[in-house]
Formats: sequence, C-alpha cells, structure tokens
Amino acid sequence: MPNAADIAGNSDYGRHETENERLDRNWVEMLQELRVMQTGVQILTGFLLTLPFQASFDRLDSSQRTGYLVLVVLAALVTGLVLTPVSLHRGLFGRGIKSRLVANSDRVVRVSLASVGLLVAGTVALVFDVVVGRTAALVVGGSLIVVLLILWLAFPFFVRRKGSGAERKSDASSREAREHDADESGS
Repeated sequence: MPNAADIAGNSDYGRHETENERLDRNWVEMLQELRVMQTGVQILTGFLLTLPFQASFDRLDSSQRTGYLVLVVLAALVTGLVLTPVSLHRGLFGRGIKSRLVANSDRVVRVSLASVGLLVAGTVALVFDVVVGRTAALVVGGSLIVVLLILWLAFPFFVRRKGSGAERKSDASSREAREHDADESGS
C-alpha cells in the first residue's frame, strides 16, 4: 500500500496525472473502500444491537455481558472512525488542501481497518463463548486476529515487495526496448 506521500501525489505510478487528478482519484478510491467497510460495520453493529432483545441474553454471565458491552462501544467507535473522512471532507471542502485531506483520511482508514478486525474477532469470540465455551472463544478469537493480520498487513506487504521487483524488471526492459528502438531509428 502506498504511503501518505504517495497518496498525496508524490509518486507517478506510471499514470500521467496532475497532482489534483491523482488526489481526486485517490479520494474516490478511498471512498469506495470506506463504503465496503461501512457495510460490514453496519451489519455487525446491527447484530450486536439486537442481542439484548433475544430471550437467551439473560443467560450470559458477567464476563460475556462485559464483553458484549465492550463490543457495542467498539462498534460505535468504528462507525465514528469510518465516518470521520466524510466529516473531514466537509470541514476542509473548498479550502485547497486536498493533499492533507487524503493523507489524513488514509491514516483514519488504516485505524478503522484495524478496529474492524478487532470488532470482527471480538464478535466471533463472543458467539463462541456463548455457544461452545470460553476456551474455544479465546482460541478462535485469537486465531482470527492472527489471520486478519496476515490478510490485511502481511499479504499486502508481500504483494508490494514481490511486485516492486517485477515492476523494476519491466521498467528496465521497457527502457532497454526504447533505447534499442531509438538506436535503430537513428541508424
């Protein structure tokens, strides 16, 4: 994943865009990511908010109730985080500082993604705690956190590292081909 400077427009990525075009494209792509995240957060939050109205909710022990309440607060915080770039856009709109908007929204999206991971793992752990038991909940919740870390951090890092070498080779080949064509046309 590009860093904030890349997102703010300091890297070309083979596109021939002005800085404003790149910022606009990055902003639109980030909004698409937020739409996907928002849907998942809404579904999890809706699920959590319906639990107290189930007959079996009264059977939760104090740890399960505490875990549930922590998850409800986390769901509310994640909802706030996911909406923060929209609020930031409203507050900065028309001020000519889109690079700051995009860079800071990128940071918020990264924190939101980590928070969604905790919310997902916590919700699944709560369900396992109620249905199977606390040991299973800890194993499954911990395992989910590890899997999400691999999918959301390690995998993009691996793809980025793997791609950068191939892209360098491709760029070098393209440069050599252009030089070869230039030499032949000049002969």
